[in-house]
Amino acid sequence: MNRNKLTKRFLLLSAALTMALGQSAFAGETVALNLDDAMLRAFQTNPTVSIAQYELDSARASYNAARQSRGISITASHTTQRGGYDDNIVKKTDATGAWTGEYWKGIGNSHSNGLTASLPIFTGGKLKGTIKQAKANYQYNQVGVQRTYNEMRSTVTDGYFTMLQADNMQKLSAESVARLEDHLKNVQAQYDVGVVAKVDVLRSQVELANAKQTLIQAENSYQVAEANMNKIVGLPMDTNLKLDNLLVYNAYDKNMDDCLAYAAEHRPELMQAQYNVDAAKGALMVARSGHMPQVAASASQSWSDTNWPGDEKGNWGVGVNVSMNVFDTGVTLSKIHGAEADLKKAEETYRNTVDSVNLDVRSNYLGLREAEKRISTTKLAVEQADEDYRIAQLRYMSGVGTNTDVLDAQVALTQAKTNYTKALYDYNTSKTALETSIGVPMSNPATAVKVQAAKTAEAVKATEEKTEEAAK
Repeated sequence: MNRNKLTKRFLLLSAALTMALGQSAFAGETVALNLDDAMLRAFQTNPTVSIAQYELDSARASYNAARQSRGISITASHTTQRGGYDDNIVKKTDATGAWTGEYWKGIGNSHSNGLTASLPIFTGGKLKGTIKQAKANYQYNQVGVQRTYNEMRSTVTDGYFTMLQADNMQKLSAESVARLEDHLKNVQAQYDVGVVAKVDVLRSQVELANAKQTLIQAENSYQVAEANMNKIVGLPMDTNLKLDNLLVYNAYDKNMDDCLAYAAEHRPELMQAQYNVDAAKGALMVARSGHMPQVAASASQSWSDTNWPGDEKGNWGVGVNVSMNVFDTGVTLSKIHGAEADLKKAEETYRNTVDSVNLDVRSNYLGLREAEKRISTTKLAVEQADEDYRIAQLRYMSGVGTNTDVLDAQVALTQAKTNYTKALYDYNTSKTALETSIGVPMSNPATAVKVQAAKTAEAVKATEEKTEEAAK
């Protein structure tokens, strides 16, 4: 494939991927966004996910290096040197070896080459401990990637629900303003014909002004929530988001015991704390190996000559090297004591993590159930407040009720709807927090991205084939 064709394919693929994944938006553009889209965008653009993956790659490389250190290592060396004595102290000889009667400084060249192979036979647990420590660190970071996805899901969901809640509050405030404007028109009309006093008009105007202040605050809160959501999903701050989901109630059927049991097996923090214990055990093995002999097999082959490249006068050797620390003024013992303390610390950290996870699960579960109860009570309260407001309006229009009754009923209706919306918001955010606290896994979206990229590549290829066919 020539360069132009390759460039063309690359550009088509890039454009198609951009359109398919929708990763960017122009400033001020309106973007429709559901919760799944928000998740995918955040996973693709948020640096936290990339950092976790790079940490995993680094830990994997360290683990591979530790395991590969059990094998044979071969070292090649070459030395080229020119030198001699400072003074004429060496007797110079001729080709036969006879002394010529002269002295010289022995200036000359030397070249040497060598190959050395070594294989560890016994390390007193040092190698095993290093591998154990590196493996635990690798497993820690594996779980860390999943933990990052779980936490990012929580961040995205909370931001999404917060924006939904802000939108609901904005709409409720607008409804309140609309109701008060209609009521003020009725009051003004009755005042104009002398049915009600001026105080009713003034009081209604004050309530309307207060409701407009609340609406202004609600609109500002929505704009802040929208900007925060744009930041989370990697869109320009002034992008207008159109959310497709609603705050709804979906029953959660697990009890607390189920949640605690699930968290004990799946909460990433618990697994990471256990891997920290394993890593501390490996570090202790390494420290204790300082009192053990180190045994390694070795083989060498070397060559040396005065002429480059120094590949003459070869000699070889094989053997076993044994070394052992006999006395180091307590350095090794101190390292052992430090490693033992680190192990105890890791074990206590694990125990503390278990308690923290259990408390987290209980708190989120109780918060979920509390919000669930409020949904049913506030929903009924909305129906009652709506009926109360309707009756208060009819009574006022009939002349048997007061303006205060209508305004109080309007405030009660707005508050009831606010409480209902708040209960829905608390329930959904508590549900997300509970799922995060028990460790419900969030699937890595990389597979979905790869599938989409493959589909896009196929589409590009088909387009190219059609273009080439048309050109023929």
